[in-house]
Amino acid sequence: MPFSYEDFDLSTIQTYPLKSRPSKARVDDFARPAASDASISAFIESLPNVLAAADFKAVVRAIADARRTDGGVVWGLGAHVIKTGLGPVLIDLMERGFVSAIATNGAAIIHDFEIALVGATSEDVDASLGPGRFGMAEETGRLLNAAIADGVGRGLGLGQSVTAFLAKKEPQHARSSVLAAAARLGVPVTVHVAVGTDIIHMHPAASGSAIGEGSLRDFRYFVSNVARLERGVYLNCGSAVVLPEVFLKAVALARNRGIAFAELTTVNLDFVRLYRPQTNVVARPTAGNGRGYSLVGHHEIMIPLLAAAVKAAPA
Repeated sequence: MPFSYEDFDLSTIQTYPLKSRPSKARVDDFARPAASDASISAFIESLPNVLAAADFKAVVRAIADARRTDGGVVWGLGAHVIKTGLGPVLIDLMERGFVSAIATNGAAIIHDFEIALVGATSEDVDASLGPGRFGMAEETGRLLNAAIADGVGRGLGLGQSVTAFLAKKEPQHARSSVLAAAARLGVPVTVHVAVGTDIIHMHPAASGSAIGEGSLRDFRYFVSNVARLERGVYLNCGSAVVLPEVFLKAVALARNRGIAFAELTTVNLDFVRLYRPQTNVVARPTAGNGRGYSLVGHHEIMIPLLAAAVKAAPA
């Protein structure tokens, strides 16, 4: 039987006073205009306590608290973070004690190595692929592969091998190199490689056994670093697949040993929100106990802003 055209009777609809309703947006949480001469801390406090701004403030507090209490702050860095010129910002954080360890991928050590060596990186792939020149920089392939083979042969991980090489060579632009700074400051670096993804794998000097063994050692070092983050912070900056997968396995191994991560804070910071970082960094490791945050924005803006904010946070 078809329904008819019939007005719904609204005469008995029940209402309630507006002030009695729980509301998610309140004037107490609104933004305040920042003064033209406002400090970084005053600017951060002027942001609304709503959505991403509230999350940003929470991340700043978590990093500052982790530094103050020795909870640990581990940074996962994709290659884009390095090649967008953020090395000096990260080095400053390292020198101030806001970096307990660094995890990165094969592409990131290539960019950082080239910056240390010649002060430039990131070739034009479109221009070099056609003529067959892509990835064929001689020093990058020869020296990095030699550093990895030598270091792994001496029992080092892949990250240790490259940082040790830079510390010994003291290249011209070492002050702009995150890896060189890590060697100078004693900050552990682990490198997590997918074989065949990096230009140094294209060179005849590449040793699969050295790359694989060194990266596996680094995975185990990384697990030990993650296991120390019971009250610490892990940030994934610009890695869409490799580091989120490695981090999840590290959490699984630590949990297998009885580490609860009851107060772990995880952060994904990238210019787009993707499945693996959101799931393997923000959601799964903190489900039921910790806190996970996703900050969306360009690295070259967000990381300097975050760095300035944590430096200005109360000690």
